[in-house]
Amino acid sequence: MENKYIIFDTHAHYDDNSFDEDREAVLSQIKENGVVGILNCASSYESIEKTYKLTIENDFIFGALGIHPENADEFNNAVEKEIIELINENKKILAIGEIGLDYYWEENPPKEVQKDVFRKQMKLAEKLNLPVIIHDRDAHQDTLEIMKEFPNVKGIVHCFSGSVEFALECIKLGYYIGIGGVVTFKNAKKVVEVVKKIPLDKILVETDAPYMAPTPNRGKRNKSDYIAYIIEQIAQIKDLEPKEVNIAVNDNFKRLIEREI
Repeated sequence: MENKYIIFDTHAHYDDNSFDEDREAVLSQIKENGVVGILNCASSYESIEKTYKLTIENDFIFGALGIHPENADEFNNAVEKEIIELINENKKILAIGEIGLDYYWEENPPKEVQKDVFRKQMKLAEKLNLPVIIHDRDAHQDTLEIMKEFPNVKGIVHCFSGSVEFALECIKLGYYIGIGGVVTFKNAKKVVEVVKKIPLDKILVETDAPYMAPTPNRGKRNKSDYIAYIIEQIAQIKDLEPKEVNIAVNDNFKRLIEREI
C-alpha cells in the first residue's frame, strides 16, 4: 500500500498474542508506511503492563489503561491504585480504557458487575481529568445512561455500532465516534449512515488491531496502516477528499487529548 496519509490509530492492541512472533517487524513496517502514532488500549490486567511497556519502548505508541467489560472481574482497588501510579509515572498514558459494557457474550461477568466497574473507571477518569475509551456492545442504553452520570468525562465510543440517534446523543455529551474497518464491509449499512449524518469533526479512525481488518483485508490480522482504507471510505461516504478527512481526524484526536502528538 502506497504511503499517502499521516495515520494516527486511535485504538489498537499490539500487546495481543497474535503479534508475539513478529511485533517489532510489524511496528517497523507500519511506521515506514505513514503511521505516526498509535493509542494502544489495555483490556485485561495482564495487558496493562504490556501496554505500558509498549509506550516506553516505542516513541510513537501511546497508551490507555483500563479493564475491559469482559474482564470486569479483574478490577479492584489494588488494580485501580496501580493504574494511577503508572499514569503518574508516564505522560504517554493518554486515557482510561478500554472500559464499558459488553452484553453480547453470555459468559461475560454479570451486567451489574460490568456496570459497577464501568462506573468506577469513569470516576477514575474524572478524578485524573483524562478521556475514556468506551467499549459498547449490545448495551447502548445502559452505556448512555452511565455516560450521562459523568458529564465532566469525555472520550471515544470505540468501534461504534449504534444508530445515528445514539451517535448524536454521544456527541451531545462531548464524545467522539470511533470508526473502524466495519465501515468498509458491504453489509455495513448502519455505520455508513452514521458516518454520513454526523459531523466530520466528531469522527476518529481506528483499527482495533489485530481484529476487524477492513476490506480488502477482511479476515486477516489487522494493522494500523490499513486505516488508509477507512479514511478513503469515509471520504467517499461524505463526498470529501481523503486528505481532508485524514487531516480532520488527526486534529480531532489532538483536540480530545488537548495536546500535540
